[in-house]
Amino acid sequence: MDIQDFLIQGEGREEDKRQAWDLFQQAYDQQMKRELEEAVNLYKKSLATHPTAEAYTFLGWTYSWMGRIDEAIEECHKAIAQDPDFGNPYNDIGAYLIEKGEFDEAIPWFQKAIHAKRYESPAYPHLNLGRVYERKGNWTEAIDSYKKALALDPNYALARKALGRLVSSLN
Repeated sequence: MDIQDFLIQGEGREEDKRQAWDLFQQAYDQQMKRELEEAVNLYKKSLATHPTAEAYTFLGWTYSWMGRIDEAIEECHKAIAQDPDFGNPYNDIGAYLIEKGEFDEAIPWFQKAIHAKRYESPAYPHLNLGRVYERKGNWTEAIDSYKKALALDPNYALARKALGRLVSSLN
């Protein structure tokens, strides 16, 4: 994502959008440094300046790193309300539901992510759907999902590893 994504989203002054982008970048930097409380504060400032689906999603991601899964899911719902075409929050909700052990509930979220119009990493929900199917013992569906992830991103190491592990375990 770049500043252009922020500048085209929704109504608002260009100055506010640029400030929101700067705050978002600062928040992300703090998140990567594991300065999570500071990241939360900066994401919230970005959202107060100019709300975007990305900022809600990344705030949720930060909450997940803090073990605050329900709050992470809540932020993803806000992201979806902001931009229903943005795929990341759908995938993230599914991943958070896996963390909670709610496998069946995660499936429709991954399917929504797969069909999202705007998603930079469409292989991710296929991998995550494969993880759910594998845990449920649905080997064929899991293998198919891993193969779809690899078709979208042939260099996706996690998908390659998951597929290889599952296939070798079935032999």
